[in-house]
Amino acid sequence: MERKLKVYVYREGEKPIFHTPFLRGIYASEGWFMKLMEGNKQFVVKHPRKAHLFYLPFSSRVLRTVMITPESRDRRKLVGFLKTYIDKIARKYPFWNRTNGADHFLAACHDWAPYETRKDLRLSLRALCNADVSKGFILGKDVSLPVTSVRTSQNPLKNLGGKPASERSILAFFAGNMHGKIRPILLQYWENRDPNMKIFGPTFQGIDGKMTYIHHMKTSKYCICPKGYEVHSPRVVEAIFYECVPVIISDNYVPPFFEVLDWETFSVFVAEKDIPSLKDILLSIPEERYLTMQLRVKKVQQHFLWHSKPVKYDIFHMILHSIWFNRLHQLRTR
Repeated sequence: MERKLKVYVYREGEKPIFHTPFLRGIYASEGWFMKLMEGNKQFVVKHPRKAHLFYLPFSSRVLRTVMITPESRDRRKLVGFLKTYIDKIARKYPFWNRTNGADHFLAACHDWAPYETRKDLRLSLRALCNADVSKGFILGKDVSLPVTSVRTSQNPLKNLGGKPASERSILAFFAGNMHGKIRPILLQYWENRDPNMKIFGPTFQGIDGKMTYIHHMKTSKYCICPKGYEVHSPRVVEAIFYECVPVIISDNYVPPFFEVLDWETFSVFVAEKDIPSLKDILLSIPEERYLTMQLRVKKVQQHFLWHSKPVKYDIFHMILHSIWFNRLHQLRTR
């Protein structure tokens, strides 16, 4: 990929929906990818006829913010807006029409992105945070975009790392809002039930100033990553960031970079129905296996990090590789 891949970035589209990367918060992945893609000199070409792939640089987060108002929450407006954009691209260039957009790609992190793109962009390569196979995510074409909660855009690697395995005294940790149906069940069974299971609701931040969220991530063996309203959670990448073994509770979730990473070697998948048995499942994991998983979390960590300038094997390269990989898969199987 590094030797061959060339990408054309469309210049069409007005700010802020296009060409405006937002680099903080839980939707930061699409912003960081946009920033690094548009500023890239290794993969990006100025002349579209030299390109293998074509990037559509819009923000699903901003699209939703700009187009949806308290008076009108009709998501069809978002679909119509993107159709107008695609029609403009198709009229101006010959590249969309020759493949119906199959060699075009986007990176969209908002929960609504699968809906926004399911019609006119259905054949395109979609890098989606909401990678839900039950809601139209297509294995072999779509790409699971990691949800990275960036707190400081000036230094996305701030607080990276955690305690060594021998100093992780907490068995399992979760804290968060009660989004969706799974998290209330998690709290029903485990909040204040066991001193080794640090499971908190949205009031967690108010507990003893020193007992911070990051501190718990850095000192827990397992970090619980339950789905919210949708299948994804920023806690998966946060766990890796703080070198805590992720425990993913989301039945239809496709983890990022599964084409090249064996997630079962550095994380635990627990079925939603097995939340009552969560502690038993974790305790059944032999200490030797846990230590191996924790070391592998540290090893794969490099693939989930944003840098101000892309670094080989980092998250920017991994996302682009997944898109390139899926396009090659399409060409081989058609």
